[in-house]
Amino acid sequence: MIERRYVGGSCPNIACLPSKNVIHSAKVADHLRRAAEFGMVLPGGWKTDMAGVRARKRKMVEGLMEIHLNNYAKSGAELLMGSGRFVGERTLEVALRDGGTRVIEGEMVFLNMGSRARVDEVPGLAEAAPLTHVEELELDVVPEHLVVLGGGYVGLELAQEMRRFGSRVTVVNRSPRLLKQQDEDVSDAIHELLRAEEMDVELGAPIVRVEGRSGAGVKVVLAGGKVIEGSHLLAAMGRMPNTDGIGLDVAGVKTTAQGFVQVNDRLETTAPQVWALGDCAGSPLFTHIAFDDFRIVRDNLHGAKRTTTGRQVPSCLFTDPELASVGLTESEAKRHNIAYRLGKVPFATVLRAQTLGETRGFVKILVGAKDDRMLGFTAFGVGAGELLATVQVAMNAGMPYPALREMIFTHPTISEVFVTVLSAIPNRA
Repeated sequence: MIERRYVGGSCPNIACLPSKNVIHSAKVADHLRRAAEFGMVLPGGWKTDMAGVRARKRKMVEGLMEIHLNNYAKSGAELLMGSGRFVGERTLEVALRDGGTRVIEGEMVFLNMGSRARVDEVPGLAEAAPLTHVEELELDVVPEHLVVLGGGYVGLELAQEMRRFGSRVTVVNRSPRLLKQQDEDVSDAIHELLRAEEMDVELGAPIVRVEGRSGAGVKVVLAGGKVIEGSHLLAAMGRMPNTDGIGLDVAGVKTTAQGFVQVNDRLETTAPQVWALGDCAGSPLFTHIAFDDFRIVRDNLHGAKRTTTGRQVPSCLFTDPELASVGLTESEAKRHNIAYRLGKVPFATVLRAQTLGETRGFVKILVGAKDDRMLGFTAFGVGAGELLATVQVAMNAGMPYPALREMIFTHPTISEVFVTVLSAIPNRA
């Protein structure tokens, strides 16, 4: 195993888990802000200690790293810390972190290099040294005014997090709406959430240039002349694969125009006995998909015939409340002329949400127009991510929606929403 820096990859070190750790701290801050709503009195007031927030996150990461290193030790696999580069077919030269080099030749090679934050070629942007999610999660101060470039998953999660810690926040998105891959009602709901938390949002706003330096003061000039001034700048403009500079061409491994490793539906590359998995292979950019890529390759090596074709791709945006989805959206169904029936209810109908004081959002489920198959699920509300597994199991099993509707769900739990939303689906014509 050759690892450049982060044992266990980005998820436990600089991405999924650290960000959710810090996001939870921001949730605590939101509860403190709403203390009076819950009958609590804070006579001394409160403030954010970002150094303390960071320390909590670092403690968790250190514990995760200990688990990963122990797993390597138990497995008997050799872990080389350094930078690998192909020097021939299935042969790599490793510049070791502690000095020296090693040449490694293998019968099989598995590429799982991941991806990194993309910083677009906007005049002055690189010179402004913008934060990415990596640096943002290491801040020990609350920015006076954070300008977020990008209205996708990373940008939205970190924008809300920092707003709750006390920063003024402006989100700049080149698309006319947030989360353009989602239905319009979802985009509108997310936009309203940002407005409710007093964040400024600039949509359909191409950036002309950037001036200054993040941390010392920046100016973001938009098309049309509007200027946004902030103290810090966060680039959340998408991801790019870590495939450059490692000699893939020497190994006979081709890449796509976007730089991803070219693979077939069995994750085999253009070089014999070389596979690619996860972000670098152009798979949907989720840790759980990278894990499934591993399972596909593992099983195929033992004689299975698994592919990536048609698999479920669940996703969850960890704003508060969460946005979770799997299967078809309404816009996708319309685009592909798939007839459907829709059940949609506001989250305020969920009695557990009422007890929590968390009634923002809605749930909707698409089922077939001429049969009772569940085609897609979207939930924007408290605990939405925890609802996904129930729908996934039902969809995988081909369960007709009335069977799920008639289940007995414990009261009062969020999962009772399935009874409500599935009861809202109109009968077949």
